[in-house]
Amino acid sequence: MPIKIVRNDITKIKCDAIVNAAKPSLLGGGGVDGAIHKASGKRLLLECMQLGGCKVGQAKITKAYKLPARFVIHTVGPKWEGGQKGERELLESCYREALRLAADNNCESIAFPLISSGTYGYPKDQALEIAVDTIISFLVDHEMLVYIVVFDKSAFQISEKLFTDITAYIDDKYVDTHFMFRRSYPDAMEESTVLAETQLLSDDLDAFESQVPCQSSMPMAPTASLADMVNQVDESFSQMLLRKIEEKGMTDSECYKKANIDRKLFSKIRGNVHYRPSKTTAIAFAIALELSLEDTKDMLMKAGFALSHSNKFDIIIEYFITNQNYNIFEINEALFAFDQNLLGI
Repeated sequence: MPIKIVRNDITKIKCDAIVNAAKPSLLGGGGVDGAIHKASGKRLLLECMQLGGCKVGQAKITKAYKLPARFVIHTVGPKWEGGQKGERELLESCYREALRLAADNNCESIAFPLISSGTYGYPKDQALEIAVDTIISFLVDHEMLVYIVVFDKSAFQISEKLFTDITAYIDDKYVDTHFMFRRSYPDAMEESTVLAETQLLSDDLDAFESQVPCQSSMPMAPTASLADMVNQVDESFSQMLLRKIEEKGMTDSECYKKANIDRKLFSKIRGNVHYRPSKTTAIAFAIALELSLEDTKDMLMKAGFALSHSNKFDIIIEYFITNQNYNIFEINEALFAFDQNLLGI
């Protein structure tokens, strides 16, 4: 099952287990730790008092009580001390141990905060990278829906270079840079009924008109019958997807996991030649298959979609494909940072 990055209060997430970024005493504190104890009620504290604390990098499990989850998994993250004192290994261990406990207790879903990225000072971009890498390694052999929950944008950060590069690419490609907007206010109309007109710059318009052949010079194609046209139905999205999986030498599970897609959804697509996926699902499969930009556009067309420079989401997807970066989780981190829909499910 996939990884989902969501902006929410972790105490409101409905899933089998939520993870608490706890102190070694397990007796509550500030931040996520305090919020979970407050929302769960006093019985959580009473159970934690029986556990004898928890070491850094380890995890322990309790009931969730008043929370909309079955369990709370408490893990103690490392404090950032410059990165030379085993912080990475300890943080990886936090995620592995929490996931192991979830699997041992038959959990099908789990929600993590970004461990150690608050008062413990772990750099947010590195904390996010470690979280995603460790979770991906676990999901290779397990079926589980994993949420990474951030409370607000200040708790989430991709690398400054990636953010800057994508911003520059959007600024270069975004169609708004090729348009000017003119508002006209008819005398008989109030401002509330203003007409907004979009007008191509004159040089763009001249260039466009020079490329469009005169209607009288365009040959008229013979009219085909409706029956002939219907019988010429092109390859469907499902057919193209299955063909590309075979061409790439991938297994079904390798493809849908790399696409961050749920197995059940993939089964629906495989079983229905006429299945119409969402745009994000179609792109997710194109990324998993590492298709070229041209093939990606072709796969999208099979599903009834297209890429456009008037849409920031589309430009970000184009940026990653053009740069041959097919890491869907890094793409989702960037989409999240720019307030766009994420790929997969």
